[in-house]
Amino acid sequence: MKRAMDLLLALAAATLLVWPMLLVALLVKLTSRGPALYWSDRVGRHNAIFRMPKFRSMRIDTPEVATHLLARPESYLTPIGSFLRKSSLDELPQLWSILRGDMSFVGPRPALFNQQDLIALRTAHGVDALVPGLTGWAQVNGRDDLPIPAKVALDAYYLRHRSLRLDLRILWRTLLHVVRSEGVSH
Repeated sequence: MKRAMDLLLALAAATLLVWPMLLVALLVKLTSRGPALYWSDRVGRHNAIFRMPKFRSMRIDTPEVATHLLARPESYLTPIGSFLRKSSLDELPQLWSILRGDMSFVGPRPALFNQQDLIALRTAHGVDALVPGLTGWAQVNGRDDLPIPAKVALDAYYLRHRSLRLDLRILWRTLLHVVRSEGVSH
């Protein structure tokens, strides 16, 4: 049932957002060197690696680490990178990953391939059994402001309590956070 909902929502969203996504891609290309999309190796269900697309908000010479690990992350942003991140427009290409089945709308955010501490802690708590999500319980309860153990505790809560009702609650709270630009790393 969850997979069917993901497919229906992703197809509807992709259809509705095709023109805004083309506009964002054009703006990324016009304001910085490199491709409009950034493909990132991410950790999926059962720790399998998959390639996740995002609109590129950082320069092409940015090290491949979590943003919070960069010395001065703002110095790597493209001219429209901060706007893309604040508005979460950089996340729209992940509809592709949802359509492919690599991601769901709701689940733990996929870790970068090199976030070994996060991957190990999620595996220890069984969270690796979940399909990663565009949004999740940790995102609506702190997002980028949370330390890794707190994120994993929230991911484990989702694992134990997942339901259609909780997913709908998370999607609603995500919409509110995006509209308010809350908890986003710039």
